[in-house]
Amino acid sequence: MKGLKSFGSILIMMILLAGVRPSAVAAQKPIRLAIAGMTHTHIAFILGRADKGDFELVGIFETNQELVQKLAKKYKFSPSIVYHNLNEMLDKVMPEAVVAFGTIFDHLSVVEACAPRGIHVMVEKPLAVNGKHAVRMAELALKYKIHLLTNYETSWYPTTAKSFEMVNRDHFAGTLRKVVIHDGHQGPKEIGCDPVFLAWLTDPVLNGGGAIVDFGCYGANLMTALTYGEKPISVTAVTRQFKPLIYPKVDDEATIVVSYRESQCIIQASWNWPFSRKDMEIYGDEGYVIAVNRNDLRSKGKGMNEEKTEQVTASNVAVYEDPFTYFADVIRGKVEVPKYGLYSLENNVRVVEILDAARISAKKGKTILLKN
Repeated sequence: MKGLKSFGSILIMMILLAGVRPSAVAAQKPIRLAIAGMTHTHIAFILGRADKGDFELVGIFETNQELVQKLAKKYKFSPSIVYHNLNEMLDKVMPEAVVAFGTIFDHLSVVEACAPRGIHVMVEKPLAVNGKHAVRMAELALKYKIHLLTNYETSWYPTTAKSFEMVNRDHFAGTLRKVVIHDGHQGPKEIGCDPVFLAWLTDPVLNGGGAIVDFGCYGANLMTALTYGEKPISVTAVTRQFKPLIYPKVDDEATIVVSYRESQCIIQASWNWPFSRKDMEIYGDEGYVIAVNRNDLRSKGKGMNEEKTEQVTASNVAVYEDPFTYFADVIRGKVEVPKYGLYSLENNVRVVEILDAARISAKKGKTILLKN
């Protein structure tokens, strides 16, 4: 193929082929799972759930021997399943699924290796470092009919699921007008991130940017789902480097304004918050819904005199609190990923498109118009 298809063309292809899925795996049999990369500290999420029984860990690809030894000691896996070459590992252990816990830049090479072999993939957020990588990954997933999911922490939150039900299903807030999303913490070094993780998280090539990517992707993901994949009209972003001595290569502060035909999203991504936060404010012309954290929700709608506060848990809203259980159920055909759903390929290609525009906007100091 000469050149790359546009984001729009890829998204249309994904919608048309959304119903084409590989056959489901027998529910009783654990899915053969391999890990591609272990430098992302979220590796603990998969290594720490061996007792779930839905996956059987059959192989690991990682070249950092010191890291492998440390994790093998902590999580009790055999060094015999560790390989230093990704393709060799895939051919030897023949997994049905792979989870990627390396750099964001490496996500493309993982999909390039897995897709032709028919291996499903889940990557940590965001999907890719740039649009070129994202489009190529989408092309491969569509061509070889694999599931390619992206995992975000806020996708597990009961308050996220409840907010979406209230706004999109029940129209509690009326017509969507403004969404304000805050994500971040004091900074990866400040909170004690592992040095191996920190090295690439603060690299503009391997991570694609600083806070603008690390936390800006959350807001883009949530807003894309809220708007059912509506393409933004424009993106305006401002980045700052408040701590150049700590993060000399990347931004540590970003504000992104994403404009739509009838609504606006303000994404505040930061490595400078005084505390960790992941919260979302959704405003319509008749009310608002505020997800304060994972379980606390505030809302006020038309005709209400006072704001309502409530605790939301998985017992009173439909949500997968374990992303890997969701991945397993998708592979087995128990659940279908909604178009533009939080984990979906359509959504996450759009996310990268927004992040690309945000980086260009911040660099050039002007609003970037997105072509239809």
